Amino acid sequence: MADPASEKRKPPRWLGPATEYGPLVVFFAAYLLSDLFVATAAVMIATVAALIFSWVVARTLPKLPLAMAPILLVLGGLTLYLEDDTFIKIRPTIVNGLLSVVMIGSVLLGRQPLRFLMSSALNLNETGWTKLTFRFGCLFAFLAVMNEIVWRTQTDDFWVTYKVFGALGITMTFMMTQIPMISRHTVPEDSDAGDRK
Repeated sequence: MADPASEKRKPPRWLGPATEYGPLVVFFAAYLLSDLFVATAAVMIATVAALIFSWVVARTLPKLPLAMAPILLVLGGLTLYLEDDTFIKIRPTIVNGLLSVVMIGSVLLGRQPLRFLMSSALNLNETGWTKLTFRFGCLFAFLAVMNEIVWRTQTDDFWVTYKVFGALGITMTFMMTQIPMISRHTVPEDSDAGDRK
């Protein structure tokens, strides 16, 4: 039987999506109501507020948003201080580029950072984690290139729409295509985590 204390400490299911996507919603709404500079300030505030909210609700900080927040605050701050929206536009390129290097580099070094980030949601064997990590690395590289193409060739309206809906749609589609592989390499909770052919 589960320990009531540990169940109490477990973060609610809605907290992760709210923390991750809440600032994105704020960014889009602020852009619709004003401009890219106001949206930048709004997403910076919303990101910090989301991290504080997560800590207050569950005494936990989401790993990826916490790691990416300094990049947002630095590039967002430069955007506002220099009144140059280039900095906020290249943020997805930098973030996705770094994630790609980390994922693919980790596979080459025999590491599995996705296990650290996603082990609470997935229980895969070694081969599954390696495959998923490498494929995420390729996804992040693709998203970095796409962001560069979009912001350099399209209008602000198009870029904001792509950032909020396009990149998310690509990521969700990617995740759906990984379901068969994830199913093949999922380890039942009551069995060994050994590799399965």
